[in-house]
Amino acid sequence: MSDIATPGTTADEHGHDSGDLELPNGRPAPAPLPHEPRRADVDPKAARRAERQVSTMFIVASLLFLAFLAAYIGIDKNVVIALPVIGTMSASNLALGLTLGLALFLIGAGAIHWAKKLMPDIEVVQERHVLESSPTDREEAISVFEAGATESGFGSRKIIRRSLITSLVLLPLPLVIILRDMWVTPTDSPSPNELLSETIWTKGERIVTDGSYRPIRPEDIPVGGLVNVVPASLEKVEEAEGTLNERAKAASILVRMTPAEIRSQQGGSAEEPWDVQGILAFSKICTHVGCPISLYQQRTHQLLCPCHQSTFDLADSAKVVFGPAARRMPQLPITVDSEGYLVARSDFQEHVGPSFWEQGAS
Repeated sequence: MSDIATPGTTADEHGHDSGDLELPNGRPAPAPLPHEPRRADVDPKAARRAERQVSTMFIVASLLFLAFLAAYIGIDKNVVIALPVIGTMSASNLALGLTLGLALFLIGAGAIHWAKKLMPDIEVVQERHVLESSPTDREEAISVFEAGATESGFGSRKIIRRSLITSLVLLPLPLVIILRDMWVTPTDSPSPNELLSETIWTKGERIVTDGSYRPIRPEDIPVGGLVNVVPASLEKVEEAEGTLNERAKAASILVRMTPAEIRSQQGGSAEEPWDVQGILAFSKICTHVGCPISLYQQRTHQLLCPCHQSTFDLADSAKVVFGPAARRMPQLPITVDSEGYLVARSDFQEHVGPSFWEQGAS
């Protein structure tokens, strides 16, 4: 690298200024320590040895990336192994973690070793200047960069360059595999689109309070009130496997406003509206990333998600009025049964839960 001395000083043979420098407080700056050349700077054999060490790290990193791919394909995810202290764990997770972690470590260690052993370590001093560089400074910066690129050995040390490029080319492979593995649809299981398209709400399903499972009449909800509700059938299968998913999908809220305040609904007609005396039912799960919502502003009829502040106007088909949500909150059609209790007319007519690539915005 080129040595740039501060004006008024003279650069010595080691790249240090020999003139008198002052600190911002006016006190003289301490004299710099003399430059001590490294062994690789004076011994060509040491330089070649360091070059081999760096390239070996990059090559091993490349092999570990390939081992990651082989482990992902060849190790059954159901195989577990017992380890001392740690206990049992997935053999696939252990192999993937070790290969990817060691590969990334070796790339970083190789780069550090390269810089410490082979790249120039001469200190330079440059006077501070205004942010706008002059043409001379720009030309000088370009020459310094070109000199640094030459002295780093990236162009001349072919084995380091090629091994580094190989390891970096293979680096995206584990990342692509990890992203692809976020969802793999088994042949006998439904896709996310199918999972969220149906809930356990059915025609005639009685609406009950969440937790106490108490059926609800319209007169139980005052104007401005909000009640967390679930289907009555959920109580019968509370201990069954998969109930948590069903609860998450079917969780809903009831809110009541005066009928005149309802500007629009997501369905129904004048003869068969989806509300009952101003009582509306909506999914409780935010359509952004799936947070449960119960924050209701009575005066504005807006439902606020506490996670990312998505806001929905329940008086106007639960449309999004603020925040990152891309879809409105799905509305559950409701009515009353022969005993005067609130029941569902059908399941939700739109997907519940967070939006994803197979869903369109409403």
